[in-house]
Amino acid sequence: MKYHFIGIGGVGVGTLASLILDKGHVVSGSDLKDSALSLSLRKRGAEIFLGHQASHVKDADYVVYSSAIHSDNPELKLAREKCIPVLKRAELLAQIMENHIGITVAGAHGKTTTTSMISHLLLDAGLNPTTAVGGIINGASYGANLGGGKYFVAEVDESDGSFLYFAPQYSIVTNIDFEHLDYYHTWENIVEAYEKFVRQTQKDGLLIGCGDDTRLKELLLKSKHEYLTYGFSSVNDLHTETMNFVNNEQCYWEFDCLYKNKKLPRFQLTIPGQHNILNGMACIMLGLRLGIDPEMIQKSLKSFSGVNRRFQRKGIFNDIQIVDDYGHHPTEIIATLKAAHSVKKKRVITVFQPHRYSRTKFLMDDFVKALSQTDFLILTDIYAASEEPIPGITSQILLERIHSAGKKDAVYLKKDEITAYLTKMVRSGDLVLTLGAGDIYKIGEDVLREIQGQPLLK
Repeated sequence: MKYHFIGIGGVGVGTLASLILDKGHVVSGSDLKDSALSLSLRKRGAEIFLGHQASHVKDADYVVYSSAIHSDNPELKLAREKCIPVLKRAELLAQIMENHIGITVAGAHGKTTTTSMISHLLLDAGLNPTTAVGGIINGASYGANLGGGKYFVAEVDESDGSFLYFAPQYSIVTNIDFEHLDYYHTWENIVEAYEKFVRQTQKDGLLIGCGDDTRLKELLLKSKHEYLTYGFSSVNDLHTETMNFVNNEQCYWEFDCLYKNKKLPRFQLTIPGQHNILNGMACIMLGLRLGIDPEMIQKSLKSFSGVNRRFQRKGIFNDIQIVDDYGHHPTEIIATLKAAHSVKKKRVITVFQPHRYSRTKFLMDDFVKALSQTDFLILTDIYAASEEPIPGITSQILLERIHSAGKKDAVYLKKDEITAYLTKMVRSGDLVLTLGAGDIYKIGEDVLREIQGQPLLK
């Protein structure tokens, strides 16, 4: 079979294309520009086109597209005109999962890290899972693995409701938040979608959720499925007994857990942030339920090195740390800044690129509160992510609101001005955090090269 993927350079679609390629099918795909993932796929035999043209579809048996692809895309239009089966990414992923014991991870925040931790654990435990993660695990080439075991671990996306294609055996939900408002519009619609997702778990399946999230806990209580909760509160099936911040090169956190009042071995994490303790607890809970030895879970969590663009240390020079994070929602920003403040010596300097006009509009007040928690803030223009501008919604307006709230150490700069500005102001002990889901990570890489006295990459 030949599969053609529209938007193949993105992590979600590219990861799926990698799995299809591993299964022995012919793969082609298109995107507006190359990415590390599309270059990797090309080396492995996929035919990759730059730009979108109807001729790229050729003799494809199936056409697969990402949620970012519009209905007027010429390749998508031709496929429909020729009656070639057209599948959303999530539809194809769900079809592949049908022959496995499905383990899905959903939630507004933390699902990529949690899915990666679980994939890492099952691989360490010798269960040989198939995995599809919406991110690149540090040290790996991409987030896909075609395994020969019975388990399929996948991150599922609620942003466009596509997680409703899945009916897994094990459903893990990290949290529910006021997110993707361009699609859902209201809290009621968000909760209703998660309620449907929870109901689609297999009848003899298991739900695992963070019991500290009140809306999620309510859904679990209403569910007819068996469920287990984790969290910091002692009312959860799995909860922390102690947490110790370590902050050295080998470990950030040590924590003790009780599972149904039985003490487990002490766990360690090499990635910062209390939110990652929660992600780790979801992994622990599933591992215990699958019968994995607690000491194996302990060993696997300690060796987990994190995910690309999730508090990723890009480098350190003259005691100036450069860190990049994908966080683009106020809840994620608060968690990331809390982690940054815990590991820095002096100032946290945050370079934030807002992601989508709609998100900036609906969550403006929350962004003001979240971004005010950094020592110094640099705002740049909104990353559109295919959206049209909304009148009155700009980074300059956001900056005015931040200033009005009392945060004066904040400036707006065009993206091409940031590297020179930062290079002049940073000093020993600072942590520079590039933050956002767009292309802001490139700034941190440029600053690192600049302070090291190396030429900038073009």
